[in-house]
Amino acid sequence: MPSLADNSRRTDNSSNTQLITASKAEFGVLRVDPQGQSSFTPSTRVLLYQSGKYGWRIQLKNYRGQVTWREVLRLPKPPETWATEDGESLSLSADSMQAVTTRTVYTTDGTIENFWTMVPGDPGGQHQIQVYIDNRLIGAFDFEVISLKK
Repeated sequence: MPSLADNSRRTDNSSNTQLITASKAEFGVLRVDPQGQSSFTPSTRVLLYQSGKYGWRIQLKNYRGQVTWREVLRLPKPPETWATEDGESLSLSADSMQAVTTRTVYTTDGTIENFWTMVPGDPGGQHQIQVYIDNRLIGAFDFEVISLKK
């Protein structure tokens, strides 16, 4: 299993910084139309199809600025491949059923989010995503990926 070392800045040990909390956390499906407009639909059931996107959106309470989050994605079985966009931090567990992604972003409105794109070989079944800031869980999502193949 990979090291879950915390690479984020500390916000809970200093009187000069605030404790980051979530005011809202949602999981769902992201659809992008031909004009590039995206729409987010909350759901705990995701249809498994090529290029489908699923993920989370968290609203941080009264927060603007730079924040580092860590996401732990657990699958029911290993996918055929794992991949992220260039420059993203991704580490895999020894059994390839868990991926840890760490990202530092700047938010002007307190919203942080991450979405995964489905590719051939992704497994169906029960999945789980946990999102951490400063090693504190701020969002947890259990969801099912449903394959229409019979």
